[in-house]
Amino acid sequence: MHEMSITASVVDAVCERAAGRRVHSVTIQAGTLCAVVPESMQFCFELATEGTVMEGARLVIEQPPGRAHCRSCGADFALTDLILLCPCGSADVEVLSGQELRILSMEVS
Repeated sequence: MHEMSITASVVDAVCERAAGRRVHSVTIQAGTLCAVVPESMQFCFELATEGTVMEGARLVIEQPPGRAHCRSCGADFALTDLILLCPCGSADVEVLSGQELRILSMEVS
């Protein structure tokens, strides 16, 4: 379960930035092509935050959809998995979104 290591990294980064202040919520962006299961990450978040300034905080996960652009035919199309193939059959595609994995914001007091 790679969600635990990803979540632990998020918790470490947020705790460092919080500098001892209580964290109430964290919003992250995990694109649909990142292979992150939101339910697993929520579960891991509860475990990883125990005993930290984030204990009891809310985790909000935004999941931008996968989008790509075909360099051969010029079409923009949706990606639902990591098979980078345009409907025209070309594999010469550029991923536009869906691979993001970043901390967007945190609410502290």
